[in-house]
Amino acid sequence: MGDSSGGGGAPRRRIALIDCNNFYVSCERVFDPSLEGRPVVVLSNNDGCVVARSPEVKALGVPMGVPWFKLAELARRHGIVALSSNYALYGDMSRRVMAVLSRFSPVQEVYSIDECFLDLTGLPGSALEQGREIREAVRRWTGLPVCVGVAATKTLAKLANHAAKKDPAWEGVCDFNELPPERVERMMAAWPTTEIWGVGSRLGERLAGLGIVTALGLKQTPPGQLRRHFSLTLERTALELNGVSCLALEEIAPPRQQILCSRSFGAPIPSLEALSEAVVHFMSRAAEKLRRQGSAAGTAGVFLHTNPFREPRYSRGTSSPLASPTADVRLLAATVLHGLREIYRPGLLYKKAGVWLSDLTPQEKTIPSLFDDPAASRRSRALMAAVDGLNQRFGGGAVRLLGEGVEPRWRARTEHRSPRYTTRLGEIPVARG
Repeated sequence: MGDSSGGGGAPRRRIALIDCNNFYVSCERVFDPSLEGRPVVVLSNNDGCVVARSPEVKALGVPMGVPWFKLAELARRHGIVALSSNYALYGDMSRRVMAVLSRFSPVQEVYSIDECFLDLTGLPGSALEQGREIREAVRRWTGLPVCVGVAATKTLAKLANHAAKKDPAWEGVCDFNELPPERVERMMAAWPTTEIWGVGSRLGERLAGLGIVTALGLKQTPPGQLRRHFSLTLERTALELNGVSCLALEEIAPPRQQILCSRSFGAPIPSLEALSEAVVHFMSRAAEKLRRQGSAAGTAGVFLHTNPFREPRYSRGTSSPLASPTADVRLLAATVLHGLREIYRPGLLYKKAGVWLSDLTPQEKTIPSLFDDPAASRRSRALMAAVDGLNQRFGGGAVRLLGEGVEPRWRARTEHRSPRYTTRLGEIPVARG
């Protein structure tokens, strides 16, 4: 089965989904080869729960999300290595992977930190050959293993990638376009609906109530019936399973409508001073994301709460409209600090805090108020651009607000974090002969 439609029409669509295998664990193994073949888990903020597992850990039956303290005995028996999340490393490795993948197609959609769609339609060579070249290039330039699934739609490409990852016989690349339709259907008959992109456990239970329990069952269900009982989204999913493309590749991610930055603390925090440092830091990160997408915020908010499992319980949040939409971290931080002082209650131990930005608009479309100073606005944008440029060049936090504190007392526990090998000069790995 070739790439042509066979009737002189447009070539068959070849959508590839590239997914990094066990991404967080694989990033750690790139810089610490001693972890290869050993059971490894990566933990969530404050070293709380398992958020990534090596194949060896999966083979032990360890589920995602299990609290680390519950694995103490199993970890001792099997020598499980636990690492704290190293998001600076994972983010930088993701950027490197996506840069390599961008060389294989002019149309790329970065779907998540470890997944990417490429449109290979009309490009020379077979998709299998291209998939193998992609795997080799990513491995050679980043050290990370990936799998490639190819099909006529994004939903089918996700399933093809699932096949490539689960069955070693595919050697990491599976192209549904090159398989007889009956073979693809046999594979789909073995996959539960929850393996389908966009079908979670709750929707899977509702589908099971109608006797639809496999990907093949969903494929064979009349789309109109799905629309009546569920939604247009599920109807489109079924059409995609039948090779009808309903989801276009988004080359440019749509801007966020709200930006949230929050974190649980490594230890409960009683003081307003320490909470203020944390809130300013969170707003600095949120404002960076805001400027990166070229937006300004019309509203800024802050929240905090105590441990929900211990008395006394307290949870409160507040938001404030801004006089004019802005991306200046100084104004945004001052706004949420004012809100924090309003909702803070002395004598409590706070477990989590966060900030959010909403009413986002493109910076170039913001309408100044009657009292805005155009010269001050220009200086603000120039200052923020300079801060972002320095932080991009010298690493996040190189330039920051004094209100973030010099020795933060609110940092999450990261007792097992590996070095930030690619983003901190002082943590660059040393090669010894």
